[in-house]
Amino acid sequence: MPDLTPSSPAEAYAALLEGNARFVSGDRLHPNQDADRRSELAPRQHPFAVLFGCSDSRLAAEIIFDRGLGDLFVVRTAGHVAGAEVLGSVEYGVQVLGAPLVVVLGHDSCGAVTAAAETVHGGGTAPAGYLGDVVERVIPSVLAARALGGTGVDEFVDEHIRRSVDGLVGRSALLAAEVAAGRCAVVGLSYRLADGTVKRVAAHGLPE
Repeated sequence: MPDLTPSSPAEAYAALLEGNARFVSGDRLHPNQDADRRSELAPRQHPFAVLFGCSDSRLAAEIIFDRGLGDLFVVRTAGHVAGAEVLGSVEYGVQVLGAPLVVVLGHDSCGAVTAAAETVHGGGTAPAGYLGDVVERVIPSVLAARALGGTGVDEFVDEHIRRSVDGLVGRSALLAAEVAAGRCAVVGLSYRLADGTVKRVAAHGLPE
């Protein structure tokens, strides 16, 4: 069975990578998914990672990292755009629940990033309604990636992940302090829909 209680940023990151490797190979252990675990967690939770990811239905965190109940504190929005509610949720996971790792999880062929790229390329306006608000929050990442020479959606996705990681640490004084003290790390991962693997895009508080 995998280590169920990683206590440091490095241990938590390693546990997620190990779980993803099991998912990719098909050798999943499905840890912490039984009645005993359910009863154990009823009074309290101690997740070892906060997972802030895109809402895409193919990005189910507990599945792609082969984890179970109580392991991950999951926050998801379309295009992993971060407003005050997201920042507060991430801070809750770190400060109150004690998670030593925050993961920003994006993915290739992201619809929100694609829509932002199409809006920029066409010189038009974002879609109507609140969907347009999501797209507008992704557009700066597309523009930044293009300024660096990026031309494809997956390059825009990686830049959006990087900016999301930097944004969490830059906007949350609490998170920045935890990272500076070595108690927490923030890492950005990009998930490949076809093969299930993740690649590291950016990090604060984790060695290369």
